[in-house]
Amino acid sequence: MTENKLMRRFIFASDFDQTLTFNDTGYVLSELIGIPTAEFERKARGMAKLNLVQQGAELAYLLLHDPEFHSRVRKQHLYEVGKRIRLKENIARLSETLASGIEGFQFDFYVLSAAPLEVIHSALEGIVPTDHIFGTEFRYRESGEIDSIVRATAGYGKVAVLEHLQAQNQIGADHVVYTGDGSSDIHVMLNVNMHDGYTIAVSESRHVSQIAKRTILSSNALAVMAPVLEDIVGWERIRIRQFFQANGLMVQEWDRVRTDWLTLRPAQTVWPDVTSAEQ
Repeated sequence: MTENKLMRRFIFASDFDQTLTFNDTGYVLSELIGIPTAEFERKARGMAKLNLVQQGAELAYLLLHDPEFHSRVRKQHLYEVGKRIRLKENIARLSETLASGIEGFQFDFYVLSAAPLEVIHSALEGIVPTDHIFGTEFRYRESGEIDSIVRATAGYGKVAVLEHLQAQNQIGADHVVYTGDGSSDIHVMLNVNMHDGYTIAVSESRHVSQIAKRTILSSNALAVMAPVLEDIVGWERIRIRQFFQANGLMVQEWDRVRTDWLTLRPAQTVWPDVTSAEQ
């Protein structure tokens, strides 16, 4: 039997904003074009409350329909934002490890995000191939002004892209790993879990931490390998620590805690029915 036949192949799909980065595309773009970040936040939050767009696609909607953003943003601004985005450490090492760093396993690394495609291409240039990146795609006029949306990779849009990748690569739904950080990842995480895939949250947001099978908090992108190596590859913790040491990293702390989200409020006092008691 050949080596390829022995290889277990998976799709490893990741969100971009706040998953591979420290700052959000919308905030960086607002600062670049001179719009207060508080104003961007107010508009995005308002759309989220009104459910005008799919969760995560608020920036795309603003770029297309909001007069302030639409009149100021051009294609070159999106590329510049990508250069200003602060990435987490070791994304390149993560990509290399997923591809060929684990004997008997191959993880095809893809990025699925509602952020504009130009931003992600610019930020991950030389790290992730462009054909492995799926973001919100715009159609532009000759002036560089945004004309329309071709595709928004948000909400169920992420599910559609993931299903396309599974069919294209002939990989079963139970061989899919997805990692994300917020409410825009809920639909795809639920879909992956439903088909026996594996989900990782990289934030304590209860929107995703209650859905994901594991939650990993770290400033280093390579940290998501810990649950993958433990739960999918089947390594013991001591071997996982040795893996990180071989990559020049020391596991200084590794705490696993269960988080219960509990909200308490004063109970309403119910007085006994005196009349009934007397009878």
